[in-house]
Amino acid sequence: MGLRALLDLPAPAKLNLFLHVVGRRPDGYHLLQSQFVLIDWADVLHLERREDGRLRRHDLGAALPEDDLCLRAARALQQHSGTRLGADLSIDKRVPWGAGLGGGSSDAATTLLGLNRLWGLAWPRQRLLALAATLGADVPFFVGGRNAFVEGIGERLTPIELPRAWYAVVKPAVPLSTAAIFSSPLVGRSAKTDIVMGSLADVSAPDAVADGWVCKLLDGLGRNDLQAAAEDRCDGVAQAAAWLHSRCGNSRMTGSGSAVFARAGTGDQPAAAFPAEELPPGWVGRMCRSLVRHPLADWAG
Repeated sequence: MGLRALLDLPAPAKLNLFLHVVGRRPDGYHLLQSQFVLIDWADVLHLERREDGRLRRHDLGAALPEDDLCLRAARALQQHSGTRLGADLSIDKRVPWGAGLGGGSSDAATTLLGLNRLWGLAWPRQRLLALAATLGADVPFFVGGRNAFVEGIGERLTPIELPRAWYAVVKPAVPLSTAAIFSSPLVGRSAKTDIVMGSLADVSAPDAVADGWVCKLLDGLGRNDLQAAAEDRCDGVAQAAAWLHSRCGNSRMTGSGSAVFARAGTGDQPAAAFPAEELPPGWVGRMCRSLVRHPLADWAG
């Protein structure tokens, strides 16, 4: 009969340790270079097989849009695979939306990986990646399962190895629209560069990466070219950046915002406890640890 359900599937968030806008395609999409790192702040999904072919979503936390990326991912996989099976998708939403943390894209990726197993499709990763690219720019990264240097509009992934690190992550009360940020005249522009990959190639010891390369990114080698546009639309982004910088000595916005992060150590414990009691009303945040790979990375060949 096969699997009946897959429970407690993680959908981890991501941080952009830097995000450079390096061009624009004729169709208006911006070309990027970025480094994505997975973190342990995650939504949780439960998938139950249906024999009637219907797809139903159940919100266990915050209410999601009626036709969210999870349903779209499930529908796309169902249509392209030709399966007659359906599923109940239950989502415990824990990662804040409108934050630049990739929560919706990660939920879609976990849906693809989970249903691929629940429905017994046995699609290889490359086939899932092609479908993921039709759903959103960040979805392929989460299906890929590895921290990555990302180019294009998000579809070109070069897996990279990074030591685990701690990041304090704060999201101010106001969410931001990705489309609104990219349409701002304040979006910055960086020259296309291979210095990131060159720096990795020159480092032989993981400690050197932790103590040199990643620190340099936060200290100025990289930046987020969308941050000025986000700060113009949301005072909370600049306030969160200043709040973290005063406590950690560094800060940077992730994605198109509004969440901001700061590097907070590389050992078994963060350099300091997260001062959650000091967060202004409406803000959310926590201390996160980076992941070496996606928890479901082995679910696709």
